[in-house]
Order: sequence, then C-alpha cells, then structure tokens
Amino acid sequence: MFELVDSIEKANCITHGAKFHADDVFSTVIMEKLVENLKLIRVLEIPEEYKNKKDIFIYDIGYGELDHHQKGGNGERENGIKYAAFGLIWKKYGHEYLEKINVKRENINLIWESLDREFVQSIDSIDNGQLEFSNIEIPVVTVSNIIGVYNPNWNEEKTFDEGFKEAFEIAKKIWNRKLNSVISKIDAKTEVELAIEKSENRIMVLDKFLPYLDFVLNSNNPKAEKLLYVVYPSNRGGYGIQAIQKKLNSFENRKPFPLSWAGLKDEQLQTVTNIKTAKFCHNARFLCTTETLSDAIEIAEKAVKFDN
Repeated sequence: MFELVDSIEKANCITHGAKFHADDVFSTVIMEKLVENLKLIRVLEIPEEYKNKKDIFIYDIGYGELDHHQKGGNGERENGIKYAAFGLIWKKYGHEYLEKINVKRENINLIWESLDREFVQSIDSIDNGQLEFSNIEIPVVTVSNIIGVYNPNWNEEKTFDEGFKEAFEIAKKIWNRKLNSVISKIDAKTEVELAIEKSENRIMVLDKFLPYLDFVLNSNNPKAEKLLYVVYPSNRGGYGIQAIQKKLNSFENRKPFPLSWAGLKDEQLQTVTNIKTAKFCHNARFLCTTETLSDAIEIAEKAVKFDN
C-alpha cells in the first residue's frame, strides 16, 4: 500500500518534491513492497533531525546512502553506469524484494542481475545524463520520458504530488510486466540448455519458442558458442529459423542467411533453396520461415554450409 502524506511526522519514506523522474518513481515502486503501509512525503529539504532516523527510508535526496546527488555521485557499476537512487535501492534491497514476492530462491541472483542489466541501468543512466541520443535527429521515447510526462504542464492546475501518484501507478504496471517477463525468461533456461546439448550441425531446435539468446551466449556448454541457427514453431504457423546474434541487443549475426536469399518469398525462395515449403527470407538475412519442421532444419543446414 502506498500513500502520499502531507506531514513529515506521518511519513516512513522521504524523497524529493517538485518535479519527479523515473528514478524516484520506480524507487517508490520497490519500496512499496519493502515498507509496510508506505507513507511517503515529498520535500525539498530534509530537517536535520530526520537525516539519521533508522525508521525512515530517505532516497533520492539528502546525500545519504540512497542518494546520488552528492559531489562525485554515489558509485558506479563495473561497466561505468553510475548509480541513481533506483539502482542504489535495487543494489541494497533487490534480493530482499525478490524474496518477498516469492521468487524461486535458486533464481534470485539471475533475476536480480537481469533486471539490473535490462531495466534499472537504463533508468539510472538517463537520470545521471549518461545515455545520450545526440546522433539521432528525432526524439527517442524511453520509459523515463513516459514517466516524466505525468509532471504537471505549465497551464495545468494539478499538483506535482497528484502527478507523482499517476506516474507511480503507470510505473508499477511497467515494472510488474518487466518483472514477469524476466522471471518467464529465466524459467526457460533449463529447456534451452537441454536444446543446446541436443543440437546438431550447429543448429538448435526448440519444441516451442523460448527466450534463448541470453542463455546461448552465456552457456558453459561448448556447443553453444558454435551454434549458428535456431529452429522453432512460429506463432504465425509453420516454423521460424533465426540466425543467432553475436551479442545481446545487436543486429549482427554469427552467420546471416545467404545474400542470394535476401527478401525472397514463396516460389522464388523455393527455387534458390530447393526447399519445397520455404516461405520467406528477411531482407536483413536474420530470419527464414518454412511450413514444416523438416524443411526448417534442411534450410538451416544449407545455410550452415553456404559460403556467403
């Protein structure tokens, strides 16, 4: 339960007032699970007598353990991404948070790391001004931007606290969806590792589509680093054959499909591949589709042998 209060005497959590950002809003989403009956006050300054109270959590203000506005900041990760309040809270309380929501104990570390890498670091880097899009001519819309639009416009009468409450509800939905997505992905690890072990001819076959790339790139199985393609049932019917990327969030593949297949579909693709049910090859050469599993494996085998 989350409540904004109008008096510091009623509060068990304190953050900064006026304009809010994704950093302090998502921090509050985490704190709601950690603090029973969270009562938050947003202030511009913290009275001296409250700074060292052990029964009050202070974040994103006050230059304390959970703030990053002090000179020199408040630490950074090995990759250079500085901590904002969200990251500081996640670093200190993230494991406790995951325990409270009954995540499988054996998965907690992996889920914590995934959420930090895939979500928390983005919020932190934007709040600290590290993530720039100066080489892109159009505005890039991020989660941080979306949360920010809930601040009052100049000609609105709503207060910053009212906007904060609206933003909190949106942030909570986004976070819970991302959390469920990461937990779902981690639950696929065992099946993906089994598929890696069963793989042949540098091709991995999945019985159903699973989030596989993270596990392939980080597997200790020597077969994983040799994989070039993955075959899986497509949600559009038939089968997809996908080239495995060299790293996460990259458009570069270990081995793209042959250049002569790019952009072809149906009879054209069937002619050049001699695969009866070949349906489509993406122009960027990372995806092919077929109607049958046997043809999917065969087209992948041809791509493995093909000299681009």
